[in-house]
Amino acid sequence: MGHFSHKQNFLGGVAVLTMAVVVVKLISAVYKIPLGNLLDDEGMGHFNIAYNVYNFLLQLSTAGFPLALSKMTSEAMALGHFNQVRRQFRVAAVLFFVLGAAASAVMFFCAGPLAELMNDSLAYYPIKVLSPAVFFVCLIGCFRGYTQGRGNMVPTAASQVLEATFKLFIGLGLAWYVLNTLSVSVEIGAAAAIFGVTVGSAAAALFLITWLLRHRLSSRSGEQAQHAGPILKKLLLIGVPITLGSSVMSIITLVDQTVVMARLQNGLGLAEQAAAALYGQYTFGMTLFNLPATFVYPVTVSLIPAVSAALTRQNTLQANRIISSSFRLIALFSLPAGVGLSVLAQPILQLLYPAVPDTAAAAAYHLQILGAAAVFVCLMILTNAILQACGRVYVPIVTALIGGAVKISTTYTLCGNPVFGIKGAPISTTACYAVIAVLNLCVLAAVLGKSRPRYLPLLCKPALAAALMGGCAHFVFRFLHTAAGLSPQWAVLAAIVLAASFYAFLALLLRMVTREDLALIPKGEKIAKILHIR
Repeated sequence: MGHFSHKQNFLGGVAVLTMAVVVVKLISAVYKIPLGNLLDDEGMGHFNIAYNVYNFLLQLSTAGFPLALSKMTSEAMALGHFNQVRRQFRVAAVLFFVLGAAASAVMFFCAGPLAELMNDSLAYYPIKVLSPAVFFVCLIGCFRGYTQGRGNMVPTAASQVLEATFKLFIGLGLAWYVLNTLSVSVEIGAAAAIFGVTVGSAAAALFLITWLLRHRLSSRSGEQAQHAGPILKKLLLIGVPITLGSSVMSIITLVDQTVVMARLQNGLGLAEQAAAALYGQYTFGMTLFNLPATFVYPVTVSLIPAVSAALTRQNTLQANRIISSSFRLIALFSLPAGVGLSVLAQPILQLLYPAVPDTAAAAAYHLQILGAAAVFVCLMILTNAILQACGRVYVPIVTALIGGAVKISTTYTLCGNPVFGIKGAPISTTACYAVIAVLNLCVLAAVLGKSRPRYLPLLCKPALAAALMGGCAHFVFRFLHTAAGLSPQWAVLAAIVLAASFYAFLALLLRMVTREDLALIPKGEKIAKILHIR
């Protein structure tokens, strides 16, 4: 076939990928919540330490190269150079195979030293079990970049959902079996749970290989394809800068995690297992902290091409309108999410983690602080996208490095202090993302000049509505639980529903969004019509 039989246009592809991202994020949340009930704080500490090592190696080996391959494939397809498309794919496949094999070998054979470097020797088994996943995900990155470059987003979306589904069922099933039937130690339970990631990545790779074999590019062209050397050089020239930019936050997370564990042990004199348990409590809060950002990505996917096109036409007024709309949308979702997580932190965690009530209670402090950080993360993602659309691709890297320096120095200072201990971790995370968001906003103001959005007026209405909603949530929960005698679980569910309804009413009353704002999200026009938003 010369072209895929189900080739989508740009907006169709965006919608497909957006839905896949949302589904995958929800599956990941469903995976982490019962997993926390199974592994408790120490097990989740080992799990997340191993996963951060994996994520670091994965970013180094795959972050930019799928995008580079997608770009090169798309360009060759547009010119009808099908021989070049095939040659590029073969060269990329060899590169991804070598990178994946090397990264997997490092994880497998250096699992012990890596665990020691992370100050958690019991993360040895989870790291070793997870090592094959790097190889499979490298292959997946190659296949996804190739299919996206040929104009079809369905294989990427389907493989993402398949990967997450296998991770969910295999990981949880194995963890439950080894912990409840075999009565193994908690680090073995963490290894069993994380094995689901390896199986999921293998299943996704197999799916994509099968798909590609059935949808081979059969069209021929008369052009002479380039030799492997120039193709490899171009892949590296495009992919390496993107990889460096994408790897910054994973590097910061890995270093910060190492500092947290070191300061808890060396600064406070805690044993390794006790430090891992405290770090695990922090990750309980991180699971929910990551959810609000899920709803930012659909906006950024539409935002970047729209702003880029407007600026190319030198239509700064149109670019400003789009940027202002994106700020209103992100504020509309992120502020109530952050306030809600902070105000109802303890009852939400106790609702989600009934099997480990002590850990849920201890993690509540982290989530209260991380609720504020969630707002800054959403702002960071949005402003990064706007800066990229404006051609300032290196600014997010610089601001991330500055924020990372703030995070690591704050972690070192607070986590080794007996007054704070592990409570310093969410404070440093919040400081990191706040610094990045503020720096991005300052650079944007300079870049856009007089056409820049007025940030405070854009945020005032959502901030007021979110504050009123937070007060409503707190009052309703306290009243239903204390005065009416409802259980915390039922009281928090009722508080969430009533507070969300109250916020929706305020959003409509204060006219916080316009039809133009909603056009930035999938099905936005239909939503505007249903809600009678002009």
